[in-house]
Amino acid sequence: MSAYAPGTRAAQLGLKIRQKKTTRSSTLIGIGAWIVGLVFVFPVLWMVLTSFHREADAATNPPSFAAPLVLDGYRAFFDSNPWPSLLNSLTASVVSTILVILLAFPAAYALSIRPVKKWSDVLFFFLSTKFMPIVAGLLPLYLFAQKVQLLDNIWMLIAFYTTMNLPIAVWMLRSFLAEVPVEMLEAAEVDGAGLIRSLREVIAPVVMPGLAAAALICFIFSWNELLFARVLTGTVAQTAPVFLTGFVTSQGLFLAKVCAASLVVSLPVLLAGFAAQDKLVQGLSMGAVR
Repeated sequence: MSAYAPGTRAAQLGLKIRQKKTTRSSTLIGIGAWIVGLVFVFPVLWMVLTSFHREADAATNPPSFAAPLVLDGYRAFFDSNPWPSLLNSLTASVVSTILVILLAFPAAYALSIRPVKKWSDVLFFFLSTKFMPIVAGLLPLYLFAQKVQLLDNIWMLIAFYTTMNLPIAVWMLRSFLAEVPVEMLEAAEVDGAGLIRSLREVIAPVVMPGLAAAALICFIFSWNELLFARVLTGTVAQTAPVFLTGFVTSQGLFLAKVCAASLVVSLPVLLAGFAAQDKLVQGLSMGAVR
């Protein structure tokens, strides 16, 4: 009988060695993951701490960790009346995200479950719209908005955000819809369901995690967008990112106020991501592997 047969002392010793190596590798991977996580989270924690400092303490070098905590930055932010800008950002982000999903869902259906002719060329066209840098098309867009008298108008921003995020949503939703069995649609058609009803009652519940993931990403992109909003808006349609740039003045950067304002402006995105985190992870992994 072999000395390494199952149940022998040598086999048990080899199994223990392999288990120790696996445990050691898992521990090292865990420690590395924590280090990487702390590296990414540290700037956010530093921003939160700085937002509770006075300007004099926030500007010290090296920074003072033991400085007294105050609410001066938050008072200065809310005293500057940020509500119109926050409302503009919320309106533009929510409305454009809804429009993107309403347009991208049937488009992704036509490119995946019941693909149109030359669907790969259509996908490449969607992708090619993201090749050109946004700044390269900024002047024509500005002249167009000026011509139709829609400068400093929230609906112009909504239209631009919709066109900006639509290719991304179509690509994402197509990968999710490609996982839907065609037999489900055939069964719905046998039961007399039309296309709209099949999309609403059969396909949408199945790919809901993918819809949530695409919607959240489009919302984040719209909420964080600065270049369009900076150039195409003034005071009426000013968004939250543009409002933040007002804290950079000729007198310098008010660091504590900027940190406080950045934290408040980031809260809607953080809350949306936290509320949809399970569907976001499920949706992103749903279309990842075929």
